[in-house]
Amino acid sequence: MGVSVHSIKENAEALLVGSKETGLEINADKTKYMFIYRNQNEGRNQNMKIYNCSFEKVGQFKYFGTTLTI
Repeated sequence: MGVSVHSIKENAEALLVGSKETGLEINADKTKYMFIYRNQNEGRNQNMKIYNCSFEKVGQFKYFGTTLTI
């Protein structure tokens, strides 16, 4: 059983709620997500809206100097 976009959204909601409870704020402009599908023609939605935040779906990003690409 793989991870679904639905479970990513649930985890992002938990992150937003948990961060608020501890006094932290998530910067939606700097927070992006990447999801790899078995069929790359699936799931072409770009942004994920949670509460009043919109998270951009990306095909690549740089993490500690390494570029990750779908």
